[in-house]
Amino acid sequence: MKIRYAKMEDVAAIAAVEAECFPPAEAATEKEFTERVRYYGNHFWLMFEQEKLIAFVDGFVTDEQDLMDEMYENAAMHNESGAWQMIFGVNTLPDYRKHGYAGELIRRAIEDAKQQGRKGLVLTCKEKLFSYYAKFGFFDEGVSEKSTHGNVVWHQMRLTF
Repeated sequence: MKIRYAKMEDVAAIAAVEAECFPPAEAATEKEFTERVRYYGNHFWLMFEQEKLIAFVDGFVTDEQDLMDEMYENAAMHNESGAWQMIFGVNTLPDYRKHGYAGELIRRAIEDAKQQGRKGLVLTCKEKLFSYYAKFGFFDEGVSEKSTHGNVVWHQMRLTF
């Protein structure tokens, strides 16, 4: 498996994987991914089997401590020198799940954030995923007051270095 950062020619494949992983109300569009890759392609961790995109993790960097819905829609909020690496999505195609691929990408994002001198990483997730993210060192901070993306109850989780 090959891991690399995103390029503009990856946008259609990224959007297709996202559409398979999230319901329409939660999934980012191809247009949104075009903006995201334009602003922070180096904060997308893509995993390929040969030439097929099978999984990815993405999110921008900011000095804001909490993940808020506006961040999903406004890639221009990215601040390359920011303190916190946000994680907007952890995506693995259904046929490739339960093989550790997402975990490998999360560990890579954590390592990159450490090397870049960030304070840590922040993500939101549904309650059923607490234990999954906890094994990487994320701590549940409770129900997010700043994210109701897709009309879902999200918990904010944080990994602080």
